[in-house]
Amino acid sequence: MSSQSIPRHVAIIMDGNGRWAKQRGKIRTFGHKAGVDSVRSSVTYARKKGIQVLTLFAFSSENWNRPADEVGVLMELFKLVLKSEVKRLHKNDVRLKVVGDLSRFDEKLVTRIREAEAMTAGNQSLVLNIAANYGGRWDIVQAARQLADKVKSGEMDSAQIDETSFDAHTSLSGLADLDLLIRTGGESRVSNFLLWQLAYAELYFTSALWPDFTEQEFELAVADFSARQRRFGKTGEQVEV
Repeated sequence: MSSQSIPRHVAIIMDGNGRWAKQRGKIRTFGHKAGVDSVRSSVTYARKKGIQVLTLFAFSSENWNRPADEVGVLMELFKLVLKSEVKRLHKNDVRLKVVGDLSRFDEKLVTRIREAEAMTAGNQSLVLNIAANYGGRWDIVQAARQLADKVKSGEMDSAQIDETSFDAHTSLSGLADLDLLIRTGGESRVSNFLLWQLAYAELYFTSALWPDFTEQEFELAVADFSARQRRFGKTGEQVEV
């Protein structure tokens, strides 16, 4: 596989933790804890393959509607993983960013997020985005609001708003464009994730539940991506020239 066929930016909807646990007669939160191992292996694979950016959908803005006990466990797990993994990420030259609306998180969690981001800010081997309390529509709305404020203050004219200036105000601005979206768990939908960024991304759906998503499963997704012809509006003949 040539280096040109490796996606620069991969996003993953990590689905299937609850079903994985249920299959084993365990409660749903058991699956969330097991899914941490798949996060580690995905980060390892991304670094090994030279992927520049890995964005993981950890907690959507809709996930607050889940049972309170499960949400509570997810928040505690998020704190625990931040505490236990950030030194490992830093040692492996991984930059951590948490994207989403952090206003609903408690102060202790937000502080831990900011400390982890600061510690890893200079790392360059891989950017790991954790999307937490994130929604694609929220991302678009908050970008529009920022632009509206700039127009209102006279900082810019509405005629200056284009795709480039809009993109600069989204959560993943300044990073490589999204090349590949992977969803585990057998569902074939994007669930309000990275709606702006998905414009020309390739989509890959696998029946593997997230705790079963190994480096080998990741390799299958990348191999599938590398076999596709990406035309970006051109004809196949134009791309082949």
